[in-house]
Amino acid sequence: MGAPVHSLTAQTQKSLEEVKVDTRRHKRHLLGNTISRYYFLFSILALCLVLGLVIVFIGKTALLLFGSISPQDFFFSFNWTPEEDAFGAAAFIVNTLSLTALTLVIAVPISVGMAVLCAEIAPKWLTSFIRPVLDLLVGIPSIVYGYLGLTVLLPFLRRVSGEGLGDGLLAAALVLALMVLPTICRISDDAIVSVPRKYRDAAYALGSTRLQVIMRVVLPAASRGIISAVILGMTRAIGETMAVVMVIGNTPQLAKTLFTPTSVLTSNIVMQISNVEFESTWNYSLHMMAFLLLLISFVLILIIRVLGRKRRDA
Repeated sequence: MGAPVHSLTAQTQKSLEEVKVDTRRHKRHLLGNTISRYYFLFSILALCLVLGLVIVFIGKTALLLFGSISPQDFFFSFNWTPEEDAFGAAAFIVNTLSLTALTLVIAVPISVGMAVLCAEIAPKWLTSFIRPVLDLLVGIPSIVYGYLGLTVLLPFLRRVSGEGLGDGLLAAALVLALMVLPTICRISDDAIVSVPRKYRDAAYALGSTRLQVIMRVVLPAASRGIISAVILGMTRAIGETMAVVMVIGNTPQLAKTLFTPTSVLTSNIVMQISNVEFESTWNYSLHMMAFLLLLISFVLILIIRVLGRKRRDA
């Protein structure tokens, strides 16, 4: 009788030890989950705090501008002569919108075409080569693109156009198109790849050609993702600074031709912000330009979020 009792006692002790080990493991998991939860909460609150401080600081300083000049003079006047207390930003706003539109006209067809090539047409060995190259282009600093534009693109445009300088909207748009092309292409590629295979099979079963499947089935099904990619590229084009500064000419005037040296919101801010007093109308007007860029970025990001939600619901 002693042996079974001893065996039962040993099994009970072993079970108790396993329970203790499981309890300690459970406590460690609970502690890890609690720390992770508070860490992520702290990270979110810190991000919201930094974002709020940026908005409050820029917005508060920007709104001081309207204590000196009227909103109409700022938004609708083309006369930017700070030395004469003229702070009309209409030329920079129009130039920024024109540059963004021209960039998208150049970049979007090429980007979407490359995305279709990678997702639908190209063999795997070519796709496996193109996608890493595009990922590499995304990570190249903007000043490198600006330097290439300054040393390679501008001399080429001078020879082709016969212009004396070559600076202007066209040079800036070509540089920006090269910069946003990988972003639009890769996101559009992912959107096209995510289209269910059954859509293609159904179209082929109805006798559609490959071109018809791509144009009438795949691209419409991936349209929300492609639009999100275009808007994300637009956001980068609007906010780009260094590459634009190096090729646009930095002259505060409205661009009447593609080769007119001009300036946009970002380039005007970076060229003048270090030369003005903080408590001055000139500085307030530059902060208002930055605030406009911030608002435009928020609106575009909000549009992307709405499109992404609709895409998930669909």
